[in-house]
Amino acid sequence: GTEPRTDLAVLRIDASGLVAAPIGDSSRVEVGDWAIAIGSPFGLAQTVTAGIISATKRTDQGITPYDDFIQTDAAINPGNSGGPLLNLRGEIIGINTAIASRGGGYNGICFAVPSNTASRVLGDLISSGKVSRGFIGVRPASLTPALAKQLALPESQRGALVEQVTKGMPAEKAGIRVGAIIVAIDGVEIQTASAL
Repeated sequence: GTEPRTDLAVLRIDASGLVAAPIGDSSRVEVGDWAIAIGSPFGLAQTVTAGIISATKRTDQGITPYDDFIQTDAAINPGNSGGPLLNLRGEIIGINTAIASRGGGYNGICFAVPSNTASRVLGDLISSGKVSRGFIGVRPASLTPALAKQLALPESQRGALVEQVTKGMPAEKAGIRVGAIIVAIDGVEIQTASAL
């Protein structure tokens, strides 16, 4: 099964005697933690690179519609994207996905899908062949400093500005209206539309 919105896929391997790496809890990853990337960059099998976690919950990268990445400087190059990002306990904390690069090679800014996201998506693919997601029924826009100024709000105000509410959907039933600014959900701060 595949899920292009998160750039993940499930493959069945007909083999025996394999030992699966344990899945870690990506919500416990912190900036400064060590990270290890494993894969075959440029066809060089069994390559291991190490670095640190530079950021978590990195959004608005334009890589997938559901950007929410772990950023690391562990080297990821063509051939080891799709491989695991590990912590020092050997637990998978992410799936290496992309790099920020003008020339196509490693520049120290690499992104991984968090293991908690990957586990949910892959679990859905295995159990039902598709991924189920919640839908509240709004079209949000990121509240930029320029937009905040136009709305007579402090330029430092962040959040997701509701541009459209779909009739009959949960957001409308909950009383969310066009022009509302969503700044948090269940205590989790929302700074951009993609975070929402």
